This record gives sequence, structure tokens and C-alpha cells, in this order.
Amino acid sequence: MKKILILTTLSIVLIACNSSEKKQSVDDIIASKDVKAITAKKAELQLQLEQIDEALATLDVNKEVVALVSAVKLKDTTFNHYLEIQGSINTNENVLIQPEFPGNLVELNVKAGQKVSKGQVLGRTDDGGMSQQLASAENQYALAKTTFERQKNLWSQKIGSEIQYLQAQAQMISAQKGVAQIKAQIAKTVIRAPFSGTIDEVFVEKGEVVAASAQGLMRIVNLGNMYVSTSIPESYIGKLKVGTEVDVYLSSLGKTYKGKVRQIGNFINPNNRSFGIEVSVPNPENLLRPNQVAKLKVIDYVSKNAIVVPTNVIQQDSKKNSFVYTVANSTGKTGIAKKVMVTTGQSSDNVTEILSGLDSDAIIVTEGMNTISDGMKLNF
Repeated sequence: MKKILILTTLSIVLIACNSSEKKQSVDDIIASKDVKAITAKKAELQLQLEQIDEALATLDVNKEVVALVSAVKLKDTTFNHYLEIQGSINTNENVLIQPEFPGNLVELNVKAGQKVSKGQVLGRTDDGGMSQQLASAENQYALAKTTFERQKNLWSQKIGSEIQYLQAQAQMISAQKGVAQIKAQIAKTVIRAPFSGTIDEVFVEKGEVVAASAQGLMRIVNLGNMYVSTSIPESYIGKLKVGTEVDVYLSSLGKTYKGKVRQIGNFINPNNRSFGIEVSVPNPENLLRPNQVAKLKVIDYVSKNAIVVPTNVIQQDSKKNSFVYTVANSTGKTGIAKKVMVTTGQSSDNVTEILSGLDSDAIIVTEGMNTISDGMKLNF
């Protein structure tokens, strides 16, 4: 206690003796408007303050104070650094069903919310009389086929001419193609599911006259093949590869999904110097929807057996050197504060990798580090 009183008294005397001179000196420098002189004076004062802090830290008075702090023992861990970027949920199986053949919708077999299988008949449009045309064409084909077979038998017996045989063959083939063409047109009146999925919306009613339009007949969606699309800065070329794991967070659901990069673009957008990627995302609960906003955390750096500390425990001195406080000579829950200079690496998720300065078994002060100094006694 006596040392504190002596130090305080000495400080007051020094300040009283020199305050007018220093204040005048600083005022003169400011009045001169000399930027270099003002900057130099600032650096001088900062250095003096730092010297005072160091002097106080070495005095026994600080060592007599016992500070209550929180501390944890470090251990080797795997440090991952992430690129955080926003993307959009998509699916390739999200389409509007259009009629291939315009006409009256004579059949509508599904409703919104119904699950369908690939190839299932969803509806049918009127064929506009092509069924009758098909029947006529099939009769013509049957006649042409019979004529050809008879002509073939005659020609095999060297009866008749070759030209008659070839003409009969050509007429049969032409009739056959006519039947196939009409059948193909009639098949377009049948509306089928292009893939398995769920009918999301139906925009028409049975009996309406329909044709291809921007609205379509209905929307079918398959939520089993979802992915996130986004753009990555070109500086990450070479850091990503197909199969890289990605954390996909959806704030609307409060859920994080584990995805993987499934495609990497080969084109750099000259407008923003980026390239596109696609990240496949599992959807076991069918909660993902096209156009949802997702936040991606793409791992671009991994360090095994790394030493990491909470980012907020790292402090800087006046020279921009980083340091942390550790607990030295620990016995149970007591020890001595030790200021340790460190070299920091990358930061992610509120932790920072320490490249040098700390051992993996060090005890680091995590709370109360702003109120202690080197050599101070600690309880933790």
C-alpha cells in the first residue's frame, strides 16, 4: 500500500511540474499545423504511455493483486476456414407441362398435391378426328400389305413383272408410314409425366381448349434432386473440386444440411470475375423448395492438429503485434498471468488459428484479459 501511495504522489508531482510545459509544447505543435510534427508527437506520447504500462507491469504492486479470470486449456484440433456466400435452391425437375397437341382437354386425371410416376397419363386432348383417319389408313395398309404378299408369291414363281412387285412393295411401305405418322400425332394428345414427382399446381379445367402457353397446364416438381447454385470469386479456382463438402444453412428453416460440390463452371463471368458452382443437397424431409435462399460455407483451407483460440482473446499492442495472456505456474485454479506474443493465421467461426507462440497444452485466459497485466496473480 505504501508503494502505491509513493507512486501516486510521485506522478502528481511530475505532472504538476511539467504539465504547463508539455501542454504548451503540444499546443505549439498543433498551432503549427505541421502534419509530420503532430504525427511524431503522437508517436512519442504513445511510446511514453507504453513505457509507463510496462513499468507498472513490473512493479510488485501488480503482483500483489489477484485477478479473477476464466481460462481454458488448449488442445490440438482440426481448423477449417470457410468461404461464406449466398446461393439459391434449385431443382432440374421443376417444369410446366405443356400440351403437345392443342385442342379440347377431354381428360384430366390429376389434381394439385398428387404424386405421379414417370410416364403416367395426366390428361388427354381431343385428337380432332385423327382416330377416324387412323382407321382409314390402317385399312389402306392392310390392303397394300395383302397386295404385296400376293405379288411377292407370283414373282417368286416368275409370274408377272418385277416392276409390279416393286410397286406393290412401295405402296405397302408408304401405307405403313402413313399409319405410323398418324399414330405419332395421336400419341401427342396424351399428356404424360416426364418424371416422377408431385403435381404442384393445376392451371386448367377439364373441357377447356388448351394450347402451349406461358402458364402451361400444370406444374410438376421433384424435390428429391435438389441443389444450390451460386457464383464463386475466380481467386478460388484450384481450391474447390467436385466432392468438396459444403455446409448449407437455410435461415427460413433454421437447419444446416451437408452438401457436396457436384459441378464447377468452366467460364469466368467478365462482369464480376466469378464462376458458377452447383452443390447437391439431400432433402430427406422434403423441406427444401426451389428458389429458397441458402448460405453456403465452403471449406477452402484445412489445418490438422492446429492450435486455435477464441478470436476475441487476441489483443494488439501499439506496434500492432498480437498477444494473448496465458496462465503460467498454474497450481489447481491459481497461476500467474503471462503475456505471450503470437503469430495469427486465418479466422473462422469466431476462432483464429495460432501459427506460432503457443503450445498445444497452454492455458489461455478467455475472460478478464483486459483487466490483467504480465505477472499478475490469477484465480480461474
